[in-house]
Amino acid sequence: MPDHACTPYNATPMVTTRASLHTLGCRLNQAETSILGEGLRRKGFELVEFGQPTDLLVLNTCAVTEDAERTSRYLIRKTLKHSPHAFIAVTGCYAQTGMEALQQQAGIDLIVGHQFKLDLPAYLPAAHELRKRPAVEVRHTKTMARGDFDLPHFAEPDSTRALLKIQDGCSAMCSFCIIPFARGHERSRTLEDLMREVESLTAGGYREIVLTGVNIGQYAHQNLDFCALLQRLDRVADLDRIRISSIEPTTVSDELLDLLASSKKFCPYLHIPLQSGDNQVLQAMNRRHTVEAYRKLIERASTKIPDLGLGTDLMVGFPGETDAAFQNSVAVATDLPFSYLHVFPYSPRPGTAAARIKQRVPPVTMKKRTDTLLNLDRTKRLAFHNRQIGKTVSVLFESGTRDSHRIGTTPNFTRVAVTGSGDLQNQIMPVTITAATDRCAFGHIASAQPMNVARAVL
Repeated sequence: MPDHACTPYNATPMVTTRASLHTLGCRLNQAETSILGEGLRRKGFELVEFGQPTDLLVLNTCAVTEDAERTSRYLIRKTLKHSPHAFIAVTGCYAQTGMEALQQQAGIDLIVGHQFKLDLPAYLPAAHELRKRPAVEVRHTKTMARGDFDLPHFAEPDSTRALLKIQDGCSAMCSFCIIPFARGHERSRTLEDLMREVESLTAGGYREIVLTGVNIGQYAHQNLDFCALLQRLDRVADLDRIRISSIEPTTVSDELLDLLASSKKFCPYLHIPLQSGDNQVLQAMNRRHTVEAYRKLIERASTKIPDLGLGTDLMVGFPGETDAAFQNSVAVATDLPFSYLHVFPYSPRPGTAAARIKQRVPPVTMKKRTDTLLNLDRTKRLAFHNRQIGKTVSVLFESGTRDSHRIGTTPNFTRVAVTGSGDLQNQIMPVTITAATDRCAFGHIASAQPMNVARAVL
């Protein structure tokens, strides 16, 4: 009997509704996109890779810079070119702060502000009923949430390093930053909900968690502060690594540094935004630290934590930044033992105090200053990677290969490439570092033969 004989006459094959998600911006956005993806799966959507034909696009946007907003608009147009009937749902910071502008863009069906962000799947019709709408629907309010929160459900991360949202919002009101307008005041996730997700992640085999939020050092739930939370996480039996993402310098206490130095679970890594190496610029930014206080903090951190991986943010071209002020930033960035610099040009954000400052840095000058710091960044990265040569370090490997190399990350956030044919995904292996470029270090599994490092990857 032929294979098709068992197929009922006029049977219609089951058609799945495809959904793709894309994230712009920070690790917190990435963590929230994973939660949205899980919500879409529960609603009956099949997740496909972004850029592939799709029936639904959920775009999680960023508003930190004008370029991020421009990219959001471009990605919507790009998706509608290959999927002209796709339902477009936009959320994230740009959806919160630029809702009126997004309403004017053709092709958007749903705009969801931060207050309703994680409930976005509930505002969609059932997967089989998804259709483009004649007019954009908006779920938005300027009144932001307050108080501690739980997440609607947990997501399965798409990386070997799981992003764990512990906090949201910021009350610092830096003069250049739109995030307080986009995400509201500081609030923390309840400890019970947070620990349930940690247990779920470790049960699923995840080896490392990365604590994410807007101002994570301000975590506070009931009588627990950030350090108390770290102590709780340190006691989780099946958790190998705990990594702190970007943290404000005013929230890095000696107690926190002692914790990072005392347990092998805590990664010897800190990303502490400096923004400027000039005190007058820091004051105009409404930053809560001085250059001198920052230098002393880095000195204490480097002394307490051996082989510390240290990153920072540096803004170029803040209104009123003189040549002398910029040279102060270069001097501080050169002197301090950074392993990398995150350099970005100032972008005026509507409604922020800095947007009203008239002394603007010319674009040509801003570009020249950015290039100067990017060159210093490459020098810093190479020097840091070179210091790893000869050491045998633990590497947590990611999935897949890149240019025939397996890629992983050390506790101090060094990217490491090794050759090999075996599947190393989610394994922590000892790797001896033998060579380096400014982009990554190269090595071989400690029990294997040295690799050929003649060709750079990444």
